[in-house]
Amino acid sequence: MQKNNSFAVDEILPPGKLFVLGIQHVLVMYAGAVVVPLIIGRALKLPPHQVAFLISADLFCCGLVSILQSLGLTSWVGIKLPVMMGVSFAAVGPMLSLITNNPQTETIQLLFGSIIGAGLVGLFLAPLVGRLLRFFPPVVTGSIILVIGITLMRIGIQWIFGNPFGPTAPKLVHPDHAKWLQTMMEGNGGANVPPNLTLQATEKNPLYASTQNILIASSVLVVILLILRFAKGFFSNLSVLCGILFGGLLTALLGVMHFENVEKADWFSFVLPFHFGAPIFSFVPILTLSLVMLVIMIESLGMFLALGEITGAKVDSSQIVKGLRADAVGTLLGGIFNTFPYTSFSQNVGLVGVTGISSRFVCVMGGAILLVLGLLPKLSALVEAIPTAVLGGSGLIMFGMVVATGVKILSSVDFQKNRHNAFVVALSVGFGMIPLVAPDYKQWMPSSLYPLIESGIVLTSVVAVLMNIFFGGAKPVSRAEIKKAAAMAGEH
Repeated sequence: MQKNNSFAVDEILPPGKLFVLGIQHVLVMYAGAVVVPLIIGRALKLPPHQVAFLISADLFCCGLVSILQSLGLTSWVGIKLPVMMGVSFAAVGPMLSLITNNPQTETIQLLFGSIIGAGLVGLFLAPLVGRLLRFFPPVVTGSIILVIGITLMRIGIQWIFGNPFGPTAPKLVHPDHAKWLQTMMEGNGGANVPPNLTLQATEKNPLYASTQNILIASSVLVVILLILRFAKGFFSNLSVLCGILFGGLLTALLGVMHFENVEKADWFSFVLPFHFGAPIFSFVPILTLSLVMLVIMIESLGMFLALGEITGAKVDSSQIVKGLRADAVGTLLGGIFNTFPYTSFSQNVGLVGVTGISSRFVCVMGGAILLVLGLLPKLSALVEAIPTAVLGGSGLIMFGMVVATGVKILSSVDFQKNRHNAFVVALSVGFGMIPLVAPDYKQWMPSSLYPLIESGIVLTSVVAVLMNIFFGGAKPVSRAEIKKAAAMAGEH
């Protein structure tokens, strides 16, 4: 990787330049930063103003944790390199599984309790991760990231066409059939109706795969592709954000995007901890997200080594541990401030390489900008108002690039001399696909295990590590190999 340092890591640039460069980092990560709260908020069926609050909380914590990582907190937390922090896509699948299997009113409190628990576990994991590297060579991390992307692609596709269940399901119960069942239930106290009787959905739903939604998503995708093809440098990095802005403008002109909640939202509001109530702690969900935390830390370690190579800064084991602690503290703060697990964003690591500007204070400024944006509810309400079809068009690119990252990492794996690597990939990806292809496979298993076995990401992680050990692949991994894998992950 080429070293092209315009400024030293610890150099403080003039305020105007810091602000402009900080905005650049914010723009590069913004689209990815707001997607996860949109996914989780809508999965929780929260009202629009609460989804907007999740976005505000996420932006606030993105800023807080970015400052923590880049500026450092005492000599214990923060790698003190130009790092922007955002919510990890790796946690989305397990969090959705937790939501699906806990449909009670306190689900969100259980979710945040599990995130807090995973953050605390992460503090203990940080010093151990270096020793666990041998269990996470590129064949393992590539397989995991590949399945993360495949899992997320399902969400992007559903944003375009509609969800399998609910008001946008492909088929609905015929109104006459529903009316008949209602009449039968009311007659004779429902004595003639078998318990738990449900009617089959047979009528095509006009809201599913509507032509309008397909055209909107396609338009967004075309705009993103045109920018990627013809724009250069920094503007090419903003392709997804520009596509979403275009989609928002298009749907506003079509009358599909509504602004009632934007008008009702306050101009300024603090993000307070435990907004949804006291967290609830449960062992299995905490264990599940702790496994995700381990995967996040392995990925972050590679990013830190790659960033040290880009900036020319010396990155030793003690600094890596400080950076990993910041990941854990960020996740802990995420649970407290109503948001999700955090990691270093690879696209911003790539931006440092492209610009050659190594000053960590640029990312401190970027964090400060994000923190302020998180205190502006109107902005979050505007993001929440964007129709899902717009997000679906951009999601094909965003989530597809996660798949491509996994493929790129796997391309560095030696499949010729070590044919066992192919079996590691085959089995880990195969197990990861089980919850996607056969979501009801777990119906005879204890419900307490669902958070562990319903996430393809968790299954892939466990199977990839075990198969790699079984085939004798758990050997020490060199720093060069880690840098190479991280560089591939950061190039997208």
